[in-house]
Amino acid sequence: MGLLTQIQYPSDLRKLDVDQLPELCQELRDDIVKELSVNPGHLASSLGVAEITVALHYVYNTPEDRVVWDVGHQAYGHKILTGRREQFCTNRKLGGIRPFPSPVESEYDTFMCGHASNSISAALGMAVAAKTEGKDRRVVAVIGDGAMSGGLAFEGLNNVSSTPNDMLIILNDNNMSIDRAVGGMQEYLLSLSTNETYNALRFKASRWLHNKGLMSDDRRKGLIRLSNAIKSAISHQQNMFEGMDIRYFGPFDGHNVKELVRILRQMKDMKGPKLLHLHTQKGHGYAPAEKDVTVWHAPGKFDAETGQRLVKDMSNEPPKFQEVFGETLLELARQNDKIVGVTPAMPTGCSMNIMMREMPDRTFDVGIAEGHAVTFSGGMAKDGLQPFCNIYSAFSQRAYDNIIHDVALLGLNVVICLDRAGLVGEDGPTHHGAFDLAALRIIPNMTIASPMDERELRRLMYTAQLPDRGPFVIRYPRGRGSVVDWRCPLEEIPVGKGRKLRDGSDIAIVTLGPIGVQAAEAIDEVDASAGGSGTAAHTTAHYDLRFLKPLDEEMLHEIGRKFGKIITIEDGVRNGGMGTAVMEWLNDHGYSPRIKRLGLPDAFVEHGTVAQLQAIVGIDKESIKQAILQYQSSNIHPL
Repeated sequence: MGLLTQIQYPSDLRKLDVDQLPELCQELRDDIVKELSVNPGHLASSLGVAEITVALHYVYNTPEDRVVWDVGHQAYGHKILTGRREQFCTNRKLGGIRPFPSPVESEYDTFMCGHASNSISAALGMAVAAKTEGKDRRVVAVIGDGAMSGGLAFEGLNNVSSTPNDMLIILNDNNMSIDRAVGGMQEYLLSLSTNETYNALRFKASRWLHNKGLMSDDRRKGLIRLSNAIKSAISHQQNMFEGMDIRYFGPFDGHNVKELVRILRQMKDMKGPKLLHLHTQKGHGYAPAEKDVTVWHAPGKFDAETGQRLVKDMSNEPPKFQEVFGETLLELARQNDKIVGVTPAMPTGCSMNIMMREMPDRTFDVGIAEGHAVTFSGGMAKDGLQPFCNIYSAFSQRAYDNIIHDVALLGLNVVICLDRAGLVGEDGPTHHGAFDLAALRIIPNMTIASPMDERELRRLMYTAQLPDRGPFVIRYPRGRGSVVDWRCPLEEIPVGKGRKLRDGSDIAIVTLGPIGVQAAEAIDEVDASAGGSGTAAHTTAHYDLRFLKPLDEEMLHEIGRKFGKIITIEDGVRNGGMGTAVMEWLNDHGYSPRIKRLGLPDAFVEHGTVAQLQAIVGIDKESIKQAILQYQSSNIHPL
C-alpha cells in the first residue's frame, strides 16, 4: 500500500520509524509529480522541501506547534500530509483546495503566505503570543525561494534579535526564487561556511548547559557572543545572524531527512531565537525539474514518466501580453539608450529576460524587493535614465509608499508596468491584480493607462518613454491578448485620449483595458439578436477609455450629453475604480445618467480559471450581454 496511504494527518506520520522517512519522502515526491502532471501547479519548489516538510511534522506537534510557511507554493507536501491528500486533485480548481496555505482552509495552515518574506514577522508574533499566554508552543518559520531578499524579512530579523522569543527560523537556501536568485544576500548565503567540528561541540555544549539550567537570557546572550568570537576565529568569517544575537546552525544538507530529524530534536527545546540554514535543490528528486528549475517552477501539464511537457502549438494564437512587453522593451531600448529595465525577481515571468539577454548591463533583477525596485527606478530617473519597472499588480501593493513618495511626489519619469492586472485565475486572491486602479488613481502626477490589445500596449510603451512624461503606469493582464499580427509601428498615443469604437444612440459602454474585447463581442451579439446593428431598435455605443488618469474629458462630455444609460466595465474592484471615476466626473459636470458599474466585488475573489471567475463576478461576455439587455428593456430614455 505504501507509507503515504497510511498517513492522513501528522499524528499518523509520527508513528513511523525514522528509518522509514526517506521512503516516505520519495512517495511524497512521486505523488506531487503524478498529480501536477495532470493538474498543473507549482512543482519544483514543493519537490525541494519534501524532507524539510516531513521532518517538521515528524518532530513538532503540529498544529499546536506552529509552522509558518513563506512563499506558499512550496507547501504542497505540507497540504498532502495534513488531511488533504484525497482532495489534492482539486488544488487550484474552482471550489477545490486553495493554491497557497490559508488558515481559512486548515488549522495546519497557520498564516496566509501567497506573497514572500512575511514568515519571520508572523512567526515572531505567534512566538510572543505563546510566551505572553504561557503556552508551551514551538514556532517555526520556513523561509526560502529567495524570500530572504525581501525587506520585510530583514525587519523581522531585526525585531527577532531584540524581542524575547524561542522561535526557530529555517532558511531553505536553494539559490532560487523563480529565476536564479540574485543580490548580496544570496552571495552571502552561498559563501557562508561553518566548521563541522565546532558545530558538533557547540550542539553538545548547548544541550548540557540547557539541561543544567544555565541558559538564562543574559547568560545565553553572553555565551552566544563568546561563541561568535570563537567561531569567527575558526572560520575567518563573521556571521550576520549571530551578530544579531540569533544563534546560527549550518549549513546542513536539507535532503537528509534522518539528519534533519536529529538536528530539529536537538534544537526543539533550545531557548532564544535560532536559525537553521539548509541547502536544498529546487526540483530535487525529479530529474527534469532539477535540470531546468525555472521552466519546472510551474510547467503546466506533462508526462510524469518521461518528463515531456505537453505544450500546445500556439503559433497561430495571439501572444501573451508579457511577451509583447518583452519584445517591445528591447525594441525601444535599441532606439533609446536611456531606457533600463528593472524587475523584482521576475525576469522570465514578465519577459524582461528578452532584453536581459542582449543588454545585461541595462537590466536589473533586484530580487524579491518591490519597494526597492520602485525607489531604485526613481533614483535612476532622477539622474536622467528612463526606467521601465515591471511588477506584478498584486505585488506592487507592497511598493505603494515608494510609488507615492519616491516617484510621484517628484514627478519622475518612471514607467511602472503592472503585469498580471485583474483576475489571474488559479493563483487566487493573493495574486489577483484587483486593487491597482482604485489605489493609484488618487495619486497626483500619475498617468494610468491600460491597453485593449497588444498593439495598444506597444503604442503606450512608446508614448510612456517620450521625454518628460512623468510617472506612467501601464496595466495589462496575465495570458494572451486578441491580436495575432501585433507588430505595429511604434506611434504616440495622446495622453488622456480615448477611442470611440462604435457609435450608438441608446446605451454607452465604457471599458478600460482588454475587457473591452469581450464587451465588443457582447455588443455585436446583442445587436445581431435584435436583427443586425443597422436595424436594431436599440443601438449600443462603445468607448475605450484607454486612460484612467487623465480622463478624456471631451469624450466624457459627449457621453454625458448623449446617453442616459451608461455601463462601465473594468477588470478591477468596482469601489473606487474606473467606473467610480467616470461617475464622479459626470456628477461633477452636471450630468445625471443611470450608471451600472461592472467589476470585481467588495470581496476577495477565490481561485478558478479566469473564465470561471469572470462569470462569477459578472464581467464575462454573457454577463455583459445581460446587462445591456436589461438596460434596453428599462424605461430610462436617452437624454
